[in-house]
Amino acid sequence: MDAATEAHGPIVEAVLHTVAKTTMTVEVPSAYGYVILTAGVGAFVMNIMLGGPVMQARKKYGIKYPNLYAVPGYHKDADAFNRVQRGHQHIYEEMCNVTAMLLVGGLKHPYLCTAGALLWQLGSALYLAGYKDTSKDVKVRRAPQRPPRFACPGVPRALCPS
Repeated sequence: MDAATEAHGPIVEAVLHTVAKTTMTVEVPSAYGYVILTAGVGAFVMNIMLGGPVMQARKKYGIKYPNLYAVPGYHKDADAFNRVQRGHQHIYEEMCNVTAMLLVGGLKHPYLCTAGALLWQLGSALYLAGYKDTSKDVKVRRAPQRPPRFACPGVPRALCPS
């Protein structure tokens, strides 16, 4: 018995025994690098690419920091700027979920999940392109992005028994 176990007695011993019993090994496939590349570099590149139109819209419509959105009635082109900003902000609402699905599902289906995440990233760019078009109804322009949003189909397969 070591000093920690002697000091705290059977509680520490029970915890250490439980931790030792619940340890598991996860095999990482050789293609998991694609998953990591898509989750890290892909997300970074997507953020930069979708942030560019927001910077251009800030300059074009005169929306200064720290305002995240333009105030209708105060800013003349509030709707136009807010559409661009909303299209960009949309990726942050789903990025955590997609990344989690990518990282978990990629443990069993790395190619499928990588392809799905790339489709989601492409769909996010299409979403912004459509959403910022003020000549169209917002609900109609969001449609191209909807199917790729659930683009990590490897997750359900990875969690189901073979």
